[in-house]
Amino acid sequence: MIRAQFAMVINLDKCLGCHACAINGKKVWTNREGQEYAWWANVETRPGVGYPKLWEDQERYGGGWVLVNGKLRLRLEVEKKFKPLEMRDYYTPYTYDYKALFAPEVGEEQPVANPINMYTKKPMEIKWSPNWDDDLGGANIYGKADPNWKNIQASIYMTLRNIFMFYLPRLCNHCLNPACVAACPTKAIYKRKEDGIVLIDQTRCKGYRYCEIACPYKKIFFNWKTGKSEKCIFCYPRLEVGLPPICVETCVGRIRYVGVVLYDEDKVLEAASAPEDKLVAAHRSIILDPFDPKVIKQAKADGVPDNFIKAAQESPAYYMFKKWEIALPLHPEYRTLPMVFYIPPLSPVIASMGPNGTYDAKYESIIPSIDEMRIPLQYLANMFAAGNVDEVKKALKRLVAIREFFRRINVEGMSKMAAASVLQEVGLSIEDADLIYKWLALGKDRWVIPTRNRPPRLASQRIPSIQSS
Repeated sequence: MIRAQFAMVINLDKCLGCHACAINGKKVWTNREGQEYAWWANVETRPGVGYPKLWEDQERYGGGWVLVNGKLRLRLEVEKKFKPLEMRDYYTPYTYDYKALFAPEVGEEQPVANPINMYTKKPMEIKWSPNWDDDLGGANIYGKADPNWKNIQASIYMTLRNIFMFYLPRLCNHCLNPACVAACPTKAIYKRKEDGIVLIDQTRCKGYRYCEIACPYKKIFFNWKTGKSEKCIFCYPRLEVGLPPICVETCVGRIRYVGVVLYDEDKVLEAASAPEDKLVAAHRSIILDPFDPKVIKQAKADGVPDNFIKAAQESPAYYMFKKWEIALPLHPEYRTLPMVFYIPPLSPVIASMGPNGTYDAKYESIIPSIDEMRIPLQYLANMFAAGNVDEVKKALKRLVAIREFFRRINVEGMSKMAAASVLQEVGLSIEDADLIYKWLALGKDRWVIPTRNRPPRLASQRIPSIQSS
């Protein structure tokens, strides 16, 4: 069975850490009480503990899937863990006593608006917030707790001389094998067949919070006011009229790309059950070639509309994840097959130019020794490739080849044909380079969104509830 799925790619090389995605997503979808701490999109600084704190520590929370005798099982079932997140894992929502700024009494000291707990309405001391460790704030304290230091001596990089930093925007991954859907006892969470978006039916949710535990990315939020779980809905009301998710359209750095991919639904469990070092390759293997006549014929037979097939042929997500292999999933070892992909940060991986002022696409010139490197390859591999360094090397090698290709043209005055040798070494064509430059450097045509004409729904059919009042 061939299905269509909306997917997103985020270019970490260009993220500014401005939080525009987080702010706009929150304003659009969290306009009722009880979701003050919920951020459908958020931006984390790495190294760091993330938001909520230490969400990647599955030994602590029991999220995602594990293999037991060759079969997938929810980690929370295998390890018998039931640890819902507490408010302190996020932060205590607060506001300020703004009335104190306009007090009629004139004093000798500058008036101060002290923080007020939004729930108790009492004064409080702020000890944590969503961006508490932003821009390496307190990295010497919090950075060492980052779970991605596996197989790396963190202390080497926690010094001023060696420290590195990049931003990691996150949202619900709308996975192909979502653990939250499997964990929900009331079947309130479901994956839409027409586009793969994962939603929560608010009329069926009973607030058991199994979904919150099962989601390894901790992108399901429990509303303490309503007693129900809520999450990112990929702005599906916007998609249905041809508009991109709000985080994509308002991204200042223009680093987000949205498109449709076609995948083989029958091979999802097989891909999710692959050995850890093969998970990325297995994930790519179920994404199908939208230009293949056999795929097109079967997709139509399985009910995929023509405009979705056309959109898949123009999809940035297909090219970046499947064809060029420059984008990677976040923590594939969770085995949910996430459909939000990341182009790993290249700068400042390249330490220096060669003796003649150039660099090429050979590994030894791109990937410096551990003494010279700023972002450890193993750190990136632990985050985006289940520890497989080769997957990260491949992506970085192709990205630097693109830079060298255009440098040869624009700086050295070479023709495209003469400069193309650096592309051939990494398996790219001139046409690939031009399209990568158009998308990554210029940020043009960042989304391809087919609209879907829906027939009137019957009253008996389930209609997803938009998570705002």
